[in-house]
Amino acid sequence: MSALSAGLRKLPRLTRRRAITASVVVVLLAAAAVWTVRSDRSDWTSEDLRLTVSSGPAGNEPVDLDARFYLPADRSGKVPAVLLAHGFGGTKNSVSSDAESLASRGYAVLTWTARGFGRSGGEIHLDSPDYEVKDAQGLLDWLATRPEVSTDAAGDPKVGVVGGSYGGALALLLAGQDQRVDAIVPSITWNDLNKSFLPQSAGTDATGVFKKSWAGLFFGNGAAGAESAVSAQLGGGSETAEGGVGGGAAALDPACGRFSAEVCAAYLQMATTGIPNAATTELLRKSSPATVLDKIKAPTLLVQGAVDTLFPLSEADANAKGIAATGTPVRVAWFTGGHDGGEGPTSDSDRVKYLTVQWLDHYLKGEGEVPGDDFTWSRVAGFSALDRGLVTNGYSAQAYPGMGGTGRTQISLTGSAQPIANPPNGNPGALSSLPGLGGRLSSVLSGGVAMDIPGQVATFTSEPLTAGVDVGGSPTLQLKAASPTGEATLFVKLYDVDQNGASTLSAGLVAPVRLTGLPADIATAAPITVTLPAIVRRIEAGHTVRIAVATSDQAFLTPAQPATYTVAVEPSLTLPTLVGTPIADPGTLWWYALAGVIAAILLGLTVVILVIRRRHRRRETSVIDGYAETPLVVDGLRKAYGDGFVAVQEIGFKVERGQVVGLLGPNGAGKTTTLRVLMGLTTPTAGEIYVFGHRLVPGAPILSRVGALVEGPGFLPHLTGYENLRAYWQATGRPWEDARFDEALEIAGLGDSVHRRTKNYSHGMRQRLAIAQAMLGLPELLVLDEPTDGLDPPQIAEMRRVLQRYATDGRAVLVSSHLLAEVEQTCTHAVVVNKGRIVASGLVDDIVGDSPSVQLDVSDVPAATRVLEELGVRSVTPEGTHGLIVDMNGTARSELVASLVTAGIGVDRLVPRRRLEDAFLALVGDNSRGSGDR
Repeated sequence: MSALSAGLRKLPRLTRRRAITASVVVVLLAAAAVWTVRSDRSDWTSEDLRLTVSSGPAGNEPVDLDARFYLPADRSGKVPAVLLAHGFGGTKNSVSSDAESLASRGYAVLTWTARGFGRSGGEIHLDSPDYEVKDAQGLLDWLATRPEVSTDAAGDPKVGVVGGSYGGALALLLAGQDQRVDAIVPSITWNDLNKSFLPQSAGTDATGVFKKSWAGLFFGNGAAGAESAVSAQLGGGSETAEGGVGGGAAALDPACGRFSAEVCAAYLQMATTGIPNAATTELLRKSSPATVLDKIKAPTLLVQGAVDTLFPLSEADANAKGIAATGTPVRVAWFTGGHDGGEGPTSDSDRVKYLTVQWLDHYLKGEGEVPGDDFTWSRVAGFSALDRGLVTNGYSAQAYPGMGGTGRTQISLTGSAQPIANPPNGNPGALSSLPGLGGRLSSVLSGGVAMDIPGQVATFTSEPLTAGVDVGGSPTLQLKAASPTGEATLFVKLYDVDQNGASTLSAGLVAPVRLTGLPADIATAAPITVTLPAIVRRIEAGHTVRIAVATSDQAFLTPAQPATYTVAVEPSLTLPTLVGTPIADPGTLWWYALAGVIAAILLGLTVVILVIRRRHRRRETSVIDGYAETPLVVDGLRKAYGDGFVAVQEIGFKVERGQVVGLLGPNGAGKTTTLRVLMGLTTPTAGEIYVFGHRLVPGAPILSRVGALVEGPGFLPHLTGYENLRAYWQATGRPWEDARFDEALEIAGLGDSVHRRTKNYSHGMRQRLAIAQAMLGLPELLVLDEPTDGLDPPQIAEMRRVLQRYATDGRAVLVSSHLLAEVEQTCTHAVVVNKGRIVASGLVDDIVGDSPSVQLDVSDVPAATRVLEELGVRSVTPEGTHGLIVDMNGTARSELVASLVTAGIGVDRLVPRRRLEDAFLALVGDNSRGSGDR
């Protein structure tokens, strides 16, 4: 997903306690005055198209592209256009929100699905100048013919090109190949694919180290012939596949999918040997913006993410230098996102969005002052407990400093030469990052999940820092290495280690180094300069810096032959630093007049928050008498929203040890809202929830005794079930021995399947893995939302046994489900909710016993139906050849039988119909929707 899209997806919610609402509103109104974008359909119109363009080396190979054309609804004349490209694996739908927002600002926007993806025809040529770039030139020709689009000359539309990742490289290559482009905004993209997929962090002539994980994700995503979940991390969005192999494509080659033969051959050759041959090198070079930078005349805004192990900050640095060398206006912006995540309401995507529109407005519309060439960046400043996300601060400097920062700090390292072993075939391999993970989870895990293998890593550590250091750029150090084979592949990492020993590998970034011509003795080894990937991070005072030199990494292809190397580093580590001016919101000069007022408000807000937190702590630590041994007590729960919508009117119930309690109700009855409050995902308007006697508030320590599956499972497809569970448990910060892993697996019934990659799991297996994840640590209370969703009958039966096994040894289960028959067979107790209130609760048998229905067999079903309907029963439903199900509506059974016999109809059998479904329908009536749920 592009950085622009991340900024347009959603705005922070204004959900706060009443005691602080007024203060927050004042502050948010000040921020909202800076930037507002509407994407209502009243602002724009769109049209889906099939466009045929000609490409290929000779320009005579037609291809059909699936496209969509947006126009602003309110326009008085011609308007400039934006060609909006999606990321690898995406479609035109991946950038729809960006397109809508740009159209609402007065641009004609053309989006399309690149060849080889979705419903477009053709094969993937990896942004080849002969194919994807010529395709885009054909789209420029089409824009030039549109009467709504302004032009610079005949056949030359006034147009900008915007794209992320795959689409960002296309923007650069198109601008270098077609001078009609007036401005470009490429984001999170590459400079030279040879260096991107074979990075080399030392100044040697050796070929770089193959980035197998990312390359495999790229190839697998294209070879599949359809979009996949990983598309979002490749800049392509997260929607589902559109029509499989695309418009009219022939059957896929199982080895190559929709890749062209030459791209497929290049990948297979490089992935097999780790060393590209001449043909592979030439193909990757051809698809690299590095080849056309000197031809780009369109003003360029380069946006790059600091959380990106695929295309790190150095890619934008190389592009910026190459374009600026010819005098073309260039601006660089770094943000706290990228292919490995970092987006969200507390990221700085709004800043990137503002810069993008500012750039387009000036160079396409001629509006506003000339955007400066100053450099802007951001870094994570902390964690917001209220917004539950990372908080970023933005800065600017007068000029782009490159990878060297605006200053330098020298750090001394200690540690002698150390032997390290290269494992055969790179197994086991150290873990530095989880390519393709994306989103907030990656922001949390990248670095925190890093693991080095003892015996395969050498470490060199600094003394605790006496002052904090704002690192911004590529650290450098001098490395010495010796190898009995004369060669070595090493991975150099920089860890930030706090006072408690917790270490973080910033953004999961490592420096791969392939060395040749090494001596066998470290004493004769010459120092080699290693340039680490650029990071943006504040290392606080009291922290130490640790340099790790490892022989393996799961993200890279390493030598198959085992060997033992010796490594050492010179004592001095150079850290580039960034010093700049905090970014002020444009157009808010009146802010300074209100600074004193806002400062007073914030001070008061701080006091209120401290008071609330102290009250929460007091409430959390106190245990309510009589509830200490009860897993869950819900008392008078109510949830209302500021617009008057009431999701839960009043709900109260208990879950005791040994019980499996089913939470039932029609859609919108308030079930999911109740579970969200229970898990601390939202706060109630009134009422209390007690877990083992502790009042529940968001983040309460007592939640460690609760396991949950709410709002569906999500796992990393390229990891096994075991690896997914281990990564999840590590993220909790609790000791591995507390996970009680084997017991959770036995209850969930996963067996050996836990060692298979989750991308090969059936839906049922993923559900069971999600249950196993919720069971880790064997929490005393298990909360599950629709655990049997999408399962087939045998899987549902197995899930029934799983839940019944779990509710032993004093544990308890609360399960929300719409499958009433399963609740009847699984649960000991039930709570029926309708319109935000409880209409029945208790033992399942007791609730079923209240069912008003009977089942009977008769000699003449049509005649019996007429008699019973005249008698005034609620409903009569045929079942089988001679059966009827009758909701008696208070009619006595004797009267029912007498009426049938008097009419000459034989009655062979009459029994109570004891089904939860009947009792449920009797309790909620014909209502299929409650008061609504959010």
